[in-house]
Amino acid sequence: MILPEHRWWAAEPLWRMAEEYGFAHAWTYDHIGWRPGLERPWFDAVTTLTAAATVTSTLRIGTFGSSPDFRHPVHYARQLTALDDISDGRLTLGLAAGGVDFDAHVLGGSELPASARVDRFAEFVEVLDQVLVHDSTTYRGEYFTAVDARRAPGCVQPPRMPFAIAANGTRMMRLTARYGRGWIAAGGYTDDLNTWWRAVADLSMRFTDVVAEEGGDPARIDRYLSLDAAPVYSLSSVEYFREVVGRAHELGFTDVISHWPRPEEPYAGKESTVEEIASEVLPEL
Repeated sequence: MILPEHRWWAAEPLWRMAEEYGFAHAWTYDHIGWRPGLERPWFDAVTTLTAAATVTSTLRIGTFGSSPDFRHPVHYARQLTALDDISDGRLTLGLAAGGVDFDAHVLGGSELPASARVDRFAEFVEVLDQVLVHDSTTYRGEYFTAVDARRAPGCVQPPRMPFAIAANGTRMMRLTARYGRGWIAAGGYTDDLNTWWRAVADLSMRFTDVVAEEGGDPARIDRYLSLDAAPVYSLSSVEYFREVVGRAHELGFTDVISHWPRPEEPYAGKESTVEEIASEVLPEL
């Protein structure tokens, strides 16, 4: 996870290094602003990933938490089609329902309760899927409308780029089973590391059950664990990173996501640790 907080002359080397070090994918947050530092610099996710696509060639790139808080699925489908094209089919679209933070308020909209946010998200994903897959889409829902929205030229990745959906609740898991090629788990927020891992284990088992109930194959869906939702930073040391990757694998996760170290909290760490992980841990995976 590379935060979109740097001017491009400083951000470009990070994306290059992520590929050169051998990481499978690199992501950036899709927000208008970031609550831990609203006074700090912050750049657009799609523009950042477009630039990243032009300086890499094998690294998969992804949005982390694109939501309907400030995006309309018809226009967003056009942006994603372009990004999928520029990256030559290396885009994974990370999606989330949105929250009650800065993104939900900055455009002056009213705050939605949790159930309504899931309703809105379900429409968002359905319309986005239809516009990316079908030649023409007309849709009228409670939250979104599309009138003869066109797909052309379509995605490089047929029928569209994979969706990875953040889901903790049953309804969101069902949407993931229907539309997702990936599931993103965070495990909740707690100060106790063992409690966090127990929550992750429970989520993983519940997700398996929900996918099966929906008639899907749980093994078909990649499972991403956001390691830094835990109370200990995943890149605090090479040894700790190796440990948490092993624990995630034991719980059925196919992928993990860590934040590129920053000079200050949150995610304070050393880039030398990333280099050591790349040389000592990644070859073992």
